[in-house]
Amino acid sequence: MNKNVAQLNEVLTYIKDTFVGKDNIVDLLGICLVANENAFLLGPPGTAKSAIIRMLSSCIKEGKNFEYLLTRFTEPSEIFGPFDIRKLKEGDLVTNVEGMLPEASMVFLDEIFNANSAILNSLLMALNEKVFRRGKQVMKLPALTFVGASNLLPEEETLEALLDRFLIRVKCENVNPELLEQVLLAGWNLNKRNTNTKPQITPTTIIAMQEASRLVDLSPIQKDYLNLVHSMRNAGVKVSDRRAVKFQNLVASSAYISGRDKAIISDLWVLKYTWDTEEQIDILSGMINTIIEKDQEDKKHPQAQIQQKPDAEQLLKEIEGLSAKWQSEATSMEERNVIKDKLRYVQARSKWIQHTEHKELLQNKVDELWKLMLEMV
Repeated sequence: MNKNVAQLNEVLTYIKDTFVGKDNIVDLLGICLVANENAFLLGPPGTAKSAIIRMLSSCIKEGKNFEYLLTRFTEPSEIFGPFDIRKLKEGDLVTNVEGMLPEASMVFLDEIFNANSAILNSLLMALNEKVFRRGKQVMKLPALTFVGASNLLPEEETLEALLDRFLIRVKCENVNPELLEQVLLAGWNLNKRNTNTKPQITPTTIIAMQEASRLVDLSPIQKDYLNLVHSMRNAGVKVSDRRAVKFQNLVASSAYISGRDKAIISDLWVLKYTWDTEEQIDILSGMINTIIEKDQEDKKHPQAQIQQKPDAEQLLKEIEGLSAKWQSEATSMEERNVIKDKLRYVQARSKWIQHTEHKELLQNKVDELWKLMLEMV
């Protein structure tokens, strides 16, 4: 592992030690930094979305950071800066960007879907092309990544275009009750930590990693990746050609952070977080877990190693949940098709359970549910 990656991992570990149970979110933010892509956090208030971003921002040395809570009435000047009065008197419309989004190396926009039409076009260009344009003024943005957050997914078509600019989507929820004691302890000790010993990384170092990750060889997983894209599209996940190209940045970043110059199948774990709707989360997870469980290579990304192992108890809960939903009279035909898709991937994952009795139990439960489905057709 090179010096730059070790430095980034030191920062990520520091944040993970502070925010118990949020390892996947922190690791995905690390992926986005190296990939130069954007992340969206979905979750209710109080789940540490803002706090995690603030701590990551504070670990970026020599970088300017910008954070803003959007409302329906947010004006462009609140985000991009006001017009320069001195230039305005001379007849030039020039934005004074000092301390605003166009100068920031890391940007956090809370309640992103409150963006109104006045700022939407400029925001879309900033997110997609890392460029700020206002009148004749055009600026290349130094942003390493944009992070957006919201309690809800967008329903308006115009705002769906905004979600599309965030390549990674991850749910930020309350931690498992079993970890609550650790959360309380970490929270109590947070203010006691010596901030002078906080690990830091510079934008220059991150940019060097972004350039290096582009040299990762993706050819070993090209066939698997193509098949996965086709499967995702068939499952209803919107994978445009543009997004399919950009997904490769995430895969390459996983390989690079793992200390490899070649991608392996387990690097596809990052694509579990490219869903459009909450209903797709389980389908996408099952689909990709089925693929990465076959990977026997060493030097996997930590998140790939964690997510690679199927859990018999969790699979049983999923089957029981699918069965209950299938038998509900309120379940629509479209929802039943989704249940079938989910069951296929649960069935595939069940085959990887090592314990013989647990494996047989799961397979019997799956067979019972398939039989029930056939009877109700």
